[in-house]
Amino acid sequence: MNAQFKKGALELCVLAMLLDDDKYGYELTDEISKNLEIAPGTLYLVLKRLKDDDFVTTYLKESDNGPARKYYHLSDEGRTYTNELKNEWIAFVKAVDGIINN
Repeated sequence: MNAQFKKGALELCVLAMLLDDDKYGYELTDEISKNLEIAPGTLYLVLKRLKDDDFVTTYLKESDNGPARKYYHLSDEGRTYTNELKNEWIAFVKAVDGIINN
């Protein structure tokens, strides 16, 4: 898949995965990698940007399998942003589909 397509969609994928439950970085990477091929570390740049923009918060949680894990939680601002981004994505896909399927 084209890298530019993935870059634009990756942020929305991360946000959508955090809508229902907090997740740690590897968990997000693992789930997204089932559908999109992403390079290791790519997701952490997205997560940092989302945290810097106050769309997610983080907290540490002890793990039974090693060191504590950093979990990501969608903030209220993040929920609003996710809904806006989803609506923009749907409109974008419809517009592109209308062009390429004529």
